[in-house]
Amino acid sequence: MNLNAYDANTQVTPAKELSPIAWRWVLALVGLKLLVHLITSGHYGYFRDELYYLDCARHLMWGYVDDTPGIVWVFKLALVLGGSLPVVRLLAALGGAGTVLLGSLLARELGGGRFAQVFAGLCVLAAPAFLALTSVLCVGSFEPLFWIGCVLLVVRIARTGKSRLWWWFGMVAGLGLEMKYTMGLVLACFYSALLLTPLRRELRRPAFWGGVAVMALLFAPTLLWQVRHHFPLLTSMETIRRDGKNVVLPPLAFIVQQISILNLTLLPYWLAGLGYLLFFRGPNLRMLAWFYLFLLAAMIVLHGKDYYVAAIYPMLFAAGGTALEQAFVCWRWTASRVWPKALVSAHAFGMFAIAVPAVLPLLPPQRLLAYQAALGVRPQKTEVSHDGPLEQRLGDQFGWPEMVAEVARFYQTLPAEERARTAIITANYGEAGAIDQFGPALGLPRAVCAHQATSFWGLPEVEPQNAICIGWNRRSMERHFDSVTLVIEHRHPWGMAEENRPIYFGRNLHPTLKEMWPRLTYWN
Repeated sequence: MNLNAYDANTQVTPAKELSPIAWRWVLALVGLKLLVHLITSGHYGYFRDELYYLDCARHLMWGYVDDTPGIVWVFKLALVLGGSLPVVRLLAALGGAGTVLLGSLLARELGGGRFAQVFAGLCVLAAPAFLALTSVLCVGSFEPLFWIGCVLLVVRIARTGKSRLWWWFGMVAGLGLEMKYTMGLVLACFYSALLLTPLRRELRRPAFWGGVAVMALLFAPTLLWQVRHHFPLLTSMETIRRDGKNVVLPPLAFIVQQISILNLTLLPYWLAGLGYLLFFRGPNLRMLAWFYLFLLAAMIVLHGKDYYVAAIYPMLFAAGGTALEQAFVCWRWTASRVWPKALVSAHAFGMFAIAVPAVLPLLPPQRLLAYQAALGVRPQKTEVSHDGPLEQRLGDQFGWPEMVAEVARFYQTLPAEERARTAIITANYGEAGAIDQFGPALGLPRAVCAHQATSFWGLPEVEPQNAICIGWNRRSMERHFDSVTLVIEHRHPWGMAEENRPIYFGRNLHPTLKEMWPRLTYWN
């Protein structure tokens, strides 16, 4: 078979030549993805950002400083379903299962048969980045659904010439913008790549601009929220840059991290997919290769975190699986043999089996570290100040219930009239989210916090006189309280170092919290 026969002019493969969807195998992979996450979902605890988003879901708005409302709507659903840890992690697992499914469907859309579809799903299943991002409920659990959804629609447009699908593209992209602002950068790279190929003819189609209009309409409420609140997103980004919050990787190190987070041994497959799109699929689908390269370059230039590009790799795995399948057919000596396909499939599945205990919260922390050390795995920091024995994604799942219980024990020792005048002030949204998640059952009031979006609802209605302060240093407190008492030295052996700090009680706050609020508000 001639690899260049596909998409020689303007279309990929005639619709009638697409292979049937290998539902039995694809759904088996989807089920395995769900199963492994459900088995490990309750072994540790809530992640810091999960506690924050649950707090956001109790205060629905059209914007949240550096986050769009899409992920908050998902957490609102979690609250409706009870808000328990298994429910939260089930929603994350569903996002991951959807990514496996879309990777397989994209392989089919690229002309892949049963092997290509299954192999693409296996690679998505095995990549550590996707195991990690769907082990907690976060934006990364759902980003691939929108990115790959858009790619799949464009491939279908190129294959069939059905320009009306741009309307659906606009809807998927608009919802993606409501999930994370990064989708704007994705679209900028996508349209730039489009201009380099014959698919730019689609810019003359009314449906293309109709899709743009749908996208703009869906994103308009969040954009207006940012305008109304003087663009807190830009303030947050500037604060991150000024404070040097994130680890900034030089270009080569950033690319090396892409290889690492996807598993070094899977590199040949997605690299083959990139080459396949770049050299063997004709001018139309070459735009997908340019799209990836533009996005990678943009993330490097803008100092994005290494995993920010992860959501695009199901596209390359789908292309790589299709390339392998067609190569097996081209090499006549393998045409009638199953073993080459079985070998690479077994390799991908083996990488999945090895990665699960190293990435997911399956093992106790001590054994997890030993297992990672045996594999030579050294997770890289993405934020400068996050230190602890475990990587941040796992370390930030420890210590929250214990911290809240310590606060509650002290709070209950106060006389009733003093409790009524005492607030619980936290330094960051993770601490606030923990108080609001675990505190009500222990008789605690909601937290007071001016960090990120909590600054919009964190100020209490009744001005407090005293405060239990979490994350504050004593010297700062002594400037604002008549007396400061140590409540407890909070420590958790597996928690993050920034949360292993003293908790203080201050009496007679001055000036008032309302007067201090503009100075306390911090967006980073």
